[in-house]
Parts: sequence; structure tokens; C-alpha cells
Amino acid sequence: MSSLSSTQPAYTDTRRWRRHKVSVPIRVILPRPSKTTIIDGRGHELSEGGMALTAGIELRVEDQIMVEFTPPYSGLPIRVKATVRNREGYRYGIEFLRGDTEEAVQVDRLRMMLSVMTQPE
Repeated sequence: MSSLSSTQPAYTDTRRWRRHKVSVPIRVILPRPSKTTIIDGRGHELSEGGMALTAGIELRVEDQIMVEFTPPYSGLPIRVKATVRNREGYRYGIEFLRGDTEEAVQVDRLRMMLSVMTQPE
């Protein structure tokens, strides 16, 4: 009888960016033609490409929102456009969008801050 573990391929993480466990307050800004809605929430995982967050708001996959938060090791808040990529209840996975120059600068600032979190102690 052969061992199954020797015949199965090893798991490979195919994520584009490393995730960082965080717990930061966030603001979800949902612009609509009739009015803009702002909801407080919590960010749980953060990468240079997006974040997982929990917020008491009904969002659909592909909705475009703005997210504002202050990353760890930073005194300055970041506000970026994002797209909802997945949802489970009120927990959302969002991907940051690099639209205009200002948003690209915000994402680059985030990338630099995350590199500080990644360096060995």
C-alpha cells in the first residue's frame, strides 16, 4: 500500500502579495448618485493589493468603493478606490485600484509601509 502524501503535489500559495494580519479601523465610502454613504468597519488582513474587511453595509461583488484607514506604523491616513472581489456575510475581500496619480501615490505609500512590517526583527 503506497502513501498518498508522497503522490500528492505540495500546496503552493499563489497569492500575488503577502498578507499582513492587522486590526485597523476603516471607513467604507460608497458613492451613489443620490447620496454618499459612509460606514465604519474593521480591516483584518492587509496587502499592497487589497484587504479583508468587515463592515455593516450591503455590498455586491464588483461594487466600487473608497476605503480610508491609517496603516500600522503610519500617522497619515490612506484613501484608495477599491473593488469588492468576494463576500461572505459582512466580510469583504477588496482589491485596491490604481486609477489616477494620487491613488497610485497612496498605494505606493502603503507598499513602503508594508515593507517595513515585513523586515526581520
